[in-house]
Amino acid sequence: MLESSIAEGTPAGRADGRQPGELRPLRFQNHFAPHATGSTLVEWGNTRVICGVTVEETVPRWMKEQGVVGGWITAEYSMLPYSTLQRKARDISKGKIDGRSQEIQRLIGRAMRAALDLEKLGARTIWVDCDVLQADGGTRTAAITGSWVALALAIRALQTAGKLSESPLLAPVAAVSVGIVKGQVLADLCYTEDAGAEVDMNLVMNAAGQFIELQGTGEESTFSADQLAGLLTVGKTAIRQLLAAQQAALA
Repeated sequence: MLESSIAEGTPAGRADGRQPGELRPLRFQNHFAPHATGSTLVEWGNTRVICGVTVEETVPRWMKEQGVVGGWITAEYSMLPYSTLQRKARDISKGKIDGRSQEIQRLIGRAMRAALDLEKLGARTIWVDCDVLQADGGTRTAAITGSWVALALAIRALQTAGKLSESPLLAPVAAVSVGIVKGQVLADLCYTEDAGAEVDMNLVMNAAGQFIELQGTGEESTFSADQLAGLLTVGKTAIRQLLAAQQAALA
């Protein structure tokens, strides 16, 4: 397995020793799922997510019926029963996907579609499966950041196999959580910080500095325009570090 990492630091400041804008240690273990076209295990602090990409040489029926040119990319997200302190029941045992999982997998799908030229992909469907092994905050941002690495590996495999003459990849995509905890702007919230945050926000951006999605919420609180600007500034800096780590993982 290939590995890339952001070295762990030990500055003072937060409960885990990080400075306000510092990311948790990040590592990608590529080719984690050998039967996937592209895969990586992203270990981000104590959050661990397997991101696997598989390819079907067909498109959804609605695309055929509407005559839509190109391919499609969709995502599924789930938290394994042992990923949290208390066992989380599988969705299949409840007979439906819970609202949070549905929201996150739609977010992952939108983020990956923004990273790909669907016409250049051709008439095929890419499935992105994200399975959370261990959750300690930021599972959706880890899933998006890892999914882009897995997607890039899958596209590379399709090109090697002669199924794509040129890469349909656009600008790389990454995501990070930011928030306000006890009045301070922090990047990459762990679970305890996320649970106590006055403001919680997720940023999805590409390497061109463009926003794909912003999810910002006051948790029994409000936030000002200046605080929003501070959140975005810290988030953008973190995204640049994540993009560099992705490129190192693919080097």
